[in-house]
Amino acid sequence: MDKIVVEGCRPLKGDVEISGAKNAALPILISSLLSDEPCIFNNVPDLKDIESTRILMRHLGADIRMEKDTVCVEARGLNNPEAPYDLVRKMRASVLVLGPLTARLGKARVSLPGGCAIGERPINLHLKGLSQLGADIKLEHGYVETSTKGLKGADIYLDVATVTGTENLMMAATLADGTTILRNAAREPEIEALARVLNQMGAKIKDAGTSVITIKGVSSLSGTRAGIIPDRIEAGTFLVAAALTGGDITLKNCDPSHMAACINKLKLAGAEITTKKGEIRVKGSGNINSIDIKTQPYPGFPTDMQAQFMVLMSIAGGLSVISESIFENRFMHVSELKRMGADIIVSGNSALIKGVSHLSGAPVMASDLRASASLILAGLVARGRTEVSRVYHLDRGYQTIEKKFQGMGAAIQRVKE
Repeated sequence: MDKIVVEGCRPLKGDVEISGAKNAALPILISSLLSDEPCIFNNVPDLKDIESTRILMRHLGADIRMEKDTVCVEARGLNNPEAPYDLVRKMRASVLVLGPLTARLGKARVSLPGGCAIGERPINLHLKGLSQLGADIKLEHGYVETSTKGLKGADIYLDVATVTGTENLMMAATLADGTTILRNAAREPEIEALARVLNQMGAKIKDAGTSVITIKGVSSLSGTRAGIIPDRIEAGTFLVAAALTGGDITLKNCDPSHMAACINKLKLAGAEITTKKGEIRVKGSGNINSIDIKTQPYPGFPTDMQAQFMVLMSIAGGLSVISESIFENRFMHVSELKRMGADIIVSGNSALIKGVSHLSGAPVMASDLRASASLILAGLVARGRTEVSRVYHLDRGYQTIEKKFQGMGAAIQRVKE
């Protein structure tokens, strides 16, 4: 098993290329199951979650190949409606095959999903929506089983603006008979990106990226060629790194319009940020202001950036409060940050952070994907040596992050434990 070793207190300088977004690539790859024609996707990140998705899609009968950052999928041979536990347990996004399999094959048997242990993430809204579209649903032995003689459009209200729920139902509705309306839909850029690709394949989706999405069903979808949008969470992680270390870095191949909440908070914290199309430049001021944060669905502050900002606040001047409103278990990195000298008190879904003069390097252990990134950030600013164990979480969502930091002057390396 690998670990990341960091020697801190070096300001980051230079350029960094942002990879394609994992959270956009996963549903877009899976959307190709809706067509029996070839689909080609560019700017796909080389991540463990992408590899898990390719293995799952191949198991379902799709022909899928990856060369560099391009993935070619042909699902003409899609013939297996079952996504088994061994393939689904590692990654929650695997549940996204449920909608396409039900729509294309008329049935599905999908294990209940796994992923990071950051809290309860039920799929009841996926199942309720599929039922409204005309699927029969059974839950047995840890599996969801669906069957239908043909999906029909429906008016669906989502009690919570679920991202994967919106994506699953939007994909299923593309092949339903009639019009589907998704109300209180999630508004993330990744949903807009998925709808854009589906429309290129012949779907008729309107207003994705708003809270009400309309899908007029079609009889079949064609192949397509499309690119994956930049990863706003990876970009946000590098922005925080520059602010933490008093650095000066420029992010290439990113979309500032997807990152307004993070950029605004970083400016309030004292970072100097300038943007232009496809680029963000950030300069750390050396003096970090305390700010309060509450995670919210997009376009609010993303839960996936909460841990990284907590590191920033741990060396800010004054007191900060970070409230987590999305996942109930997303403060597991706090105990590790406290090992490095952070002064943090957790009460319920809020953390009170009192800024300290410096963090100290220490051996720490990652508990989930974004916690892994936060501990590396802490190591970059800490005095001394930090060793981050269990970085297999990191490889699910960051492509060669240590090499990207090395390119900006960080003393960081991956070693075998």
